[in-house]
Amino acid sequence: MAKFRLTIEDGKFRDVHGRQVTLRGINVAGDAKYPNKPEQPSHIADDFFDGDNVKFTGRPFPREDAHLHFSRLKRCGYNTIRYVFTWEAIEAAGPGIYDEEWIQHTIDILRAAKEYGFYIFMDPHQDVWSRFSGGSGAPMWTLYAAGLNPQSFAATEAAIVHNTYPDTENFPKMIWSTNYYRLAAATMFTLFFAGKDFAPKCIINGINIQDYLQGHFFGAISHLAKRIHEAGDIENEVVFGWESLNEPNKGMIAYEDISVIPKEQALKKGTCPTIWQTILTGSGRAVEVDTWDMGGMGPYKVGRSLIDPHGEIAWLPGGYDDSRYGYTRDPGWKLGECIWAQHGVWDPANDTLLKKDYFGKHPSKGEHINYPYFSDNYFMHFFRQYRDSVRQHHKNAIILLQGPTMELPPNIKGTPDGDDPLLAYAPHWYDGITLMTKKWNRTWNVDVLGVLRGRYWHPSFAIKIGETAIRNCFRDQHAAMRQEGLDYIGNHPCVMTEFGIPYDMDDQHAYKTGDYASQSAAMDANHYGVESAGLEGYTLWLYMTKNTHEKGDQWNGEDLSIFSLDDKLLPLSPVPKTPDMNQSAVSLLKVATTASSAPKREVDDDSSVTPANIKRTLTNASISSESTSRQPELTASPGYRAAEAYVRPAPIETAGVITHYVFDLRTCQFSMTIQAPKVAAPDTPTVVFLPEYHFPKDSCAVDVSSGKWEISSDEDEMALVQRLRWWHGEGEQSLKVTGLVRKYNAAEGVAGAEEGGYYEQCNSSGWGNCIVM
Repeated sequence: MAKFRLTIEDGKFRDVHGRQVTLRGINVAGDAKYPNKPEQPSHIADDFFDGDNVKFTGRPFPREDAHLHFSRLKRCGYNTIRYVFTWEAIEAAGPGIYDEEWIQHTIDILRAAKEYGFYIFMDPHQDVWSRFSGGSGAPMWTLYAAGLNPQSFAATEAAIVHNTYPDTENFPKMIWSTNYYRLAAATMFTLFFAGKDFAPKCIINGINIQDYLQGHFFGAISHLAKRIHEAGDIENEVVFGWESLNEPNKGMIAYEDISVIPKEQALKKGTCPTIWQTILTGSGRAVEVDTWDMGGMGPYKVGRSLIDPHGEIAWLPGGYDDSRYGYTRDPGWKLGECIWAQHGVWDPANDTLLKKDYFGKHPSKGEHINYPYFSDNYFMHFFRQYRDSVRQHHKNAIILLQGPTMELPPNIKGTPDGDDPLLAYAPHWYDGITLMTKKWNRTWNVDVLGVLRGRYWHPSFAIKIGETAIRNCFRDQHAAMRQEGLDYIGNHPCVMTEFGIPYDMDDQHAYKTGDYASQSAAMDANHYGVESAGLEGYTLWLYMTKNTHEKGDQWNGEDLSIFSLDDKLLPLSPVPKTPDMNQSAVSLLKVATTASSAPKREVDDDSSVTPANIKRTLTNASISSESTSRQPELTASPGYRAAEAYVRPAPIETAGVITHYVFDLRTCQFSMTIQAPKVAAPDTPTVVFLPEYHFPKDSCAVDVSSGKWEISSDEDEMALVQRLRWWHGEGEQSLKVTGLVRKYNAAEGVAGAEEGGYYEQCNSSGWGNCIVM
């Protein structure tokens, strides 16, 4: 049997030596959401509707910049990349027309990533269906195929789209996410997952719109997998798996009454029509709807607003010629009329709702349809075809199953689907209070998952007081999601493939002052949550190459990127160094428990400096010049963007099973315990990423329960990375590493090498009790 670089055994990722691999990763990159020919971030309206002629070649970044970005990420300690791409990038020009230039560019970028030793899984990304319905993902032609007219979405509020918003500079924060409950996205997801049941009249090229849309999606994914397979040196060597569709949504499916907002719709901001109301406005009717805002305790109603399309409709007019796409509609499908009226949901003659529960029961079987029904039937039908489309070419691909966000996974444990030995669970989690309010509240937060799962008699009981309770709440939510995967899917790894924080907190206070205290505390709490919950890995959202203080991630006003052109990079070392041009690495070998002290590998702030690596030195030096050269008016004092909270130690390969690990930023202490097997290969130690910024070799103490350890800096994977290698005995083993304790430096937004701790500064600033571990 072939040895693969990464596989799964007993619910854990394993390398070729049998060690447990922890996937510490990041999403790369946010740039992939929008095209670069023309350059069209979400605030640009020019030529927006010329969606057939866009190109994504050069995304997520040019080939010549790959080493810059990958070396930067490697220095942050990441060993894994969730590779973001969109269906639109492959098939924008029309059904079945694949962009081979973009595909070849993708292969070139993946080859560059291979040099750095990354583990990569592919992420077919979408948000609220497509850029033309306010997000990213599907090509424009899919909306035309469904009979929708994206050029009328603004007037009808079938979608709130940044590119067409009247005032792009004041696009409401996070309002895009309400598009899931508006006509465009709700219709597209209903057709995509269940068109055969709920829209049987929508026949295109002789098949139902569900099969037409899914068939092209699977075809695009399969073609990309085929080309990667044919490349010959990427599959399994760097690309180990494929995640299913990012954040799928059930659309209108399982709505018991489309005339009311269901209780599970926790996100309400701006105008919030019911499905029935958005169907009416989509047909040109003026409707008064509730308006909501998001506060610290969740959404609250602020009033009523009139949506008046003045007769404009969100559907293509009768007789519209979209023959350029090469498909033909069945004569029974009438353009110019709402498809839900054509299926008897309502009567446009008198605007009467006829079947309020149309999407809540199976049209032919009469079965009640709730969320579990959707997940176990419609979603799994899609998932099986996706899995098989990938494995048609990538035979041993690990498939990461992702269902709708914050929902229970499909119940497949003990079935052939659940018994798949190369399956992983890939949920998402965000601290919704911080994400929506863009403030880090150290005083209280809410157990959102517990509320969604009905664990509290009243939501007020879900409030957690104090930062210790908040951090533990984050941990418990992640642990609960991992347990749901074990209970519903089976003994498979759980990888949290998205979590993250907004950087533009407190009205962009950090961008004006360089003080990233709130971001650092929030980022540290988020990482504490994923590290303490027993997950097998995570990928932080987000790395974005073009982030700026003014425009954030260049997409819908979001600003979650750990990197910005307007901020400085965290130096490798906390103190200035004199380069040693002769020494390539220092290996510090110790036995049992002791503090380390030895000559250090001498480097500058962001590159290795050896005669054999002058080219790499120059390449990495450009990182610093790029990141500090742009100083917009908004920036008074650029900071390190809370890097001390995400550049943190972590186990990479473990000769055994991890039972616990955590990094305490307050005390700058990393600790882990493992259960080691009886027979361990002597040449395969446990390996921990140990960032030199927190743990300079001559200023850290290492305690181990047995065996010997070594701290070394090397460029085995192209970028200088400091690691601790530990050869230990069998049974329960423990490791503790203590580094520099720092005081927070508000002027630079990072902890400084001074006496006292960062959280002492939190307390002295009147922020309350930050963390007591």
